[in-house]
Amino acid sequence: MLGFFIIIGIFLLVVGIGALFGAPYVPSQRRYLKRAFDELYPLQSTDVLVDIGAGDGVILREASERGARAIGYEINPILYVVARWMSRRHDRVSVRLSNFWTSELPEETTVVYAFSVNRDAAKLTRKLQAHVDETGRPVALLCLGSPLTAMTPEGSLDAYTLYHFLPSLKPHADKV
Repeated sequence: MLGFFIIIGIFLLVVGIGALFGAPYVPSQRRYLKRAFDELYPLQSTDVLVDIGAGDGVILREASERGARAIGYEINPILYVVARWMSRRHDRVSVRLSNFWTSELPEETTVVYAFSVNRDAAKLTRKLQAHVDETGRPVALLCLGSPLTAMTPEGSLDAYTLYHFLPSLKPHADKV
């Protein structure tokens, strides 16, 4: 009986953490992901992809296989271990046990991958725009699921939507 409660507890941990702080864990279907990376946002070796809910790391591994550097943020310790283990042979993949919302994006980020949840759309938009404004470097956002309602997409394919964040044209204080 104790084993049953341990299994239920682990299941609740895996599902619950993601549901409380972001999107729940939903395994990505590789065939749709490959199409998105082929047709919507073709990854290059110069890309640095950030997956904001790495789950089992399938996005990271697919990006790495296409030559991109891939960094995953995962808040769930069990999924973090799974992603690390599954990605152990991919030298261009790193996984961080971290809450994306309280972490800084690497300056060299070129594309962010997100399983989008409507409740986080405005927060994600603000965070990415602030990063782009701070670094002066554009960033693409590839969303699976809920599109951002406050932005016009650059394209869409199946359940994927692509957005581009560009630096704001705000004058610097020394130029005013």
